Amino acid sequence: MDFLPSLPTLLAFSAASVLLAATPGPDMTLSISRALAQGRNAALFVVVGTSLGIVIHTMLVAFGVSALITASPTAFLILKTGGAAYLLWLAIQAVRYGSNLTVMKVEETRGTPLANIMSGFAVNLLNPKVIIFFMTFLPQFVTANDPAVTHKLLFLGFFFIFICSPFNLAVIFAADRLAGWLQANKHVLRGIDYTFAGVFSIFAAKIFLTQAR
Repeated sequence: MDFLPSLPTLLAFSAASVLLAATPGPDMTLSISRALAQGRNAALFVVVGTSLGIVIHTMLVAFGVSALITASPTAFLILKTGGAAYLLWLAIQAVRYGSNLTVMKVEETRGTPLANIMSGFAVNLLNPKVIIFFMTFLPQFVTANDPAVTHKLLFLGFFFIFICSPFNLAVIFAADRLAGWLQANKHVLRGIDYTFAGVFSIFAAKIFLTQAR
């Protein structure tokens, strides 16, 4: 099965994905807000929408990066170097500015399942940070001389959804308590920020050192 990454790569990717899923951002904010305002089912449809957004990001990265490798392995090396720099920048931003979870319990008109799916899809697909992150995150786990790079990138993207789904479900079912608890316990959010910064600094350093050899 050529599409499967090596076990060390898969474990590293899983750890990074779990951390990313636990980091509050626009997707989490929207799902929690929708759970509080419209109920669990509405929030579940939002997660379906955000997952569809990730599918689109994955396909764009998989086929785009593959084309880049075919055209120029040097350009791919530059992309990975830029990706490592971006991960380092994200780490610095996490420490400087912290998490952006802001949720208020408000009454909204109940939307249709399709409307909630489209809300999640739009928030994920049109978020420039998500676009840049996927363009720089996934390529860190493949090599330019791998003939199965496209399949591995596709696998990693769908595996990311698989890993994040249980966490997203847990967030939705615990939304009421989670939102208030996180807002009241800022030190927990800061702990997430520093963990995020540390892990992605390690990834950035690993890429820089590997390419320097």
